[in-house]
Amino acid sequence: MIGSQPSPSTSPIVSADLPTEWGKFTLYVFLESATNKEHALLTFGTIDPTQPVLARVHSSCLTGDALFSQRCDCGAQLELAMQLVVSSGSGVIVYLQQEGRNIGLYNKIRAYSLQDTGADTVEANEQLGFVADNRDYSICKPIFAHLSITTVRLMTNNPHKINALKELGLVIAERVPLITQHNPHNTHYLAAKAQKMGHWL
Repeated sequence: MIGSQPSPSTSPIVSADLPTEWGKFTLYVFLESATNKEHALLTFGTIDPTQPVLARVHSSCLTGDALFSQRCDCGAQLELAMQLVVSSGSGVIVYLQQEGRNIGLYNKIRAYSLQDTGADTVEANEQLGFVADNRDYSICKPIFAHLSITTVRLMTNNPHKINALKELGLVIAERVPLITQHNPHNTHYLAAKAQKMGHWL
């Protein structure tokens, strides 16, 4: 996992309203110049950068976020984060194009296949030649800077994400837990995240 790399540059930003079942967000899209990856920023309400902003940094998960997979807790965490932002009156969600902890959809499904035969989520990535978590949060720096955000109340269960964002200069005023319901399909996955990756679950 990388958090202290030089801040990448982005192309001109586009934005539009995004109505959801919980409320109307504003959606900004950033094109990362070096990789051509498209990252998104959702905002709700009036963002006051002089106060700690409720924020979630979420990595894309097609299977969980869009296809309703129960193998992980990604979709449930995203939905809960959106609900918390709306209920609090304001906040932001950074949505990073980092499928499968940044190994891509193809390799993520290869990892799923290994999990189907007994490997846990960490072992599967390592058997494919990847580290357990290959995500890079450096793009968050210009994304937060777009709204002059320097201090956040971060919705996360991941201590490594907190450390990575701190290395970028972001102040974490508070950690807001995102605890979702377990199901029979993700119990093994969540146990590996807690035991091997230190997530607070």
